[in-house]
Amino acid sequence: MSERDQYLSQVDRLCGSDVLHGSESLCRLLRYLAQKEVEHPGVHVKEYQIATEVYGRPTDFDPQVDSTIRVQAARLRGKLGEYYSSSTGLGDPIIVDLPRGAYSLQFHYRIPANGKPGTNGNELQAGPAVAAPSSRFWLMTAVALSAVVVVLAVALLMVVRGPDTAQASLSSESDSTVPAFRTFWQPFLKSPEQPWVIFSNGAFVGRPESGMRYFDPKRDSISQIWDHYTGVGEVLAIHELDQVFGGLRRKICVKRGSLFSLDDAKNNDLIFVGSPSENLTLSDLPSMREFVFQRLNDGPRKGDLAIVNTRPQSGEPKAFLASPSGMPITEDYAVVALMPGLNPARSLMVLAGTTTFGTQAAVEFVSRQSSVEELLSKLSASSPGDVKPFEAVVKIKIALRVPVGMELQAVRKRAL
Repeated sequence: MSERDQYLSQVDRLCGSDVLHGSESLCRLLRYLAQKEVEHPGVHVKEYQIATEVYGRPTDFDPQVDSTIRVQAARLRGKLGEYYSSSTGLGDPIIVDLPRGAYSLQFHYRIPANGKPGTNGNELQAGPAVAAPSSRFWLMTAVALSAVVVVLAVALLMVVRGPDTAQASLSSESDSTVPAFRTFWQPFLKSPEQPWVIFSNGAFVGRPESGMRYFDPKRDSISQIWDHYTGVGEVLAIHELDQVFGGLRRKICVKRGSLFSLDDAKNNDLIFVGSPSENLTLSDLPSMREFVFQRLNDGPRKGDLAIVNTRPQSGEPKAFLASPSGMPITEDYAVVALMPGLNPARSLMVLAGTTTFGTQAAVEFVSRQSSVEELLSKLSASSPGDVKPFEAVVKIKIALRVPVGMELQAVRKRAL
């Protein structure tokens, strides 16, 4: 069997596995990228090509606005990792990988413990990315020894110079990799304490097995409240924030809104994830002035949660509303806001949509370099310390309950 056929056979095996079986859209993407790689090795496929040739997007597809392909690629990358970490994939002779930052598959032959590539007794020619066993052994030995030296050096540095100096060294490394993130998140990096991330968890009455609804203070007792649930978007948002702060060499402290107290607000920098309609503690803290979450009192959308524009500028609507209730959610709006905390020496950020998907997108917006750079440009902030209190609205496009596009709609600088 030729190398090309071996690669394509492995792709067929992946698509037929339990991990990818039933994920038609991901299998189409995998087969497309595999075909491109075997026909034109090393040539990177463009996002636009995938959108139009695989998913039938129109010719005016704009990857800057629509992140569908990035979402699909991330899902495929995760599925490949899941497959090869499972008992089914551990014995496969060929590993298929989709590295971050490019739409190009990589094929590698697995080197078994005996050092002879192959499967079921049949020899396979090693791929170009695999070193000869002897050189690989010495290479891995050298890497391991180097890692030990680095670990010892860092440990010695922390003992001799102290943890604060070591942390500063790590921070300077982060500065060179994500300067926009360090500039934007500087208000939450100044303090030695971890910033707190407070996620919304609505008050429900009932049980999952018998049916649940929102708590109604007019007819329900407080003792009936179940506050053990949060939205899908909030969960993914917390993970996203953890990755961002991990890249900045910082940790976050996560707490659900129902357990949060005003004493906590006085002593910590806070990031609220989720709408104030469910993150009720926000009502007792400094709030938004320009873009306010309110339920509409009249009109065809009466009762719906909206982001009210208190001072509409030319061309701006008076309120930003998600897709109507009872309809598939294809659009939402979210607020990204930075304010002084209850203690003016502390900072408070709100990342919230009118739906859980909007909340997820708000966090994704401040977790992507391109959108953070756009926001910093609007705020005229180019270095740490330049970011002052502001409020912004982001429009979100949603497909299959996944945020696939984000667009900055309005930005206001707040007076101190």
